[in-house]
Amino acid sequence: MVELVKSFLPYAVLVSHVLLVALFLAIIFRKSWGRKASAFLNQRALTFGLIISLGAIVGSLFYSEIVGYEACVLCWWQRVFLYPQLVLFTIALWKNDRSVFGYSFVLSSLAGIVALYQAYVNWGGASLLPCTAAEGACAKIFVMEFGYITIPVMSLTVVFYLLLLAWINRLYRNENRNA
Repeated sequence: MVELVKSFLPYAVLVSHVLLVALFLAIIFRKSWGRKASAFLNQRALTFGLIISLGAIVGSLFYSEIVGYEACVLCWWQRVFLYPQLVLFTIALWKNDRSVFGYSFVLSSLAGIVALYQAYVNWGGASLLPCTAAEGACAKIFVMEFGYITIPVMSLTVVFYLLLLAWINRLYRNENRNA
């Protein structure tokens, strides 16, 4: 079962990348053909934020606690910025408080910086910081599928989705203010 999930996750990430591009284009073209998709996304942004942050936690804990991949310092920093968002989105959904996207934007941006740096190191870039994990786990590539999907890329995918939700929330808030 573990092997099945391990082999499924990169495919799910690949499909989500296609969806991410489609949603990005729908938001850009929300005045024409993307109107329904972007409105749907905006109306359910709090729910999607909760689902995405829950998925990030389940995915990272699957790899570290079930598969046994050691989480390095960079992974832990990404967790520091992503894990609290589950609590934030849960409370925001309960109270229907869209101000959570401001907090999510900051936390996701910080997680994205760390994930970008880790992806850079994974792809052969020079490490600017020493890795304190055993066997240099910060640069170790546990997953490599389709020539680019690694664990830091999975984290970046979550970050991009959360940033997309914050962006669409801001766009619709500004449009409603100007209407």
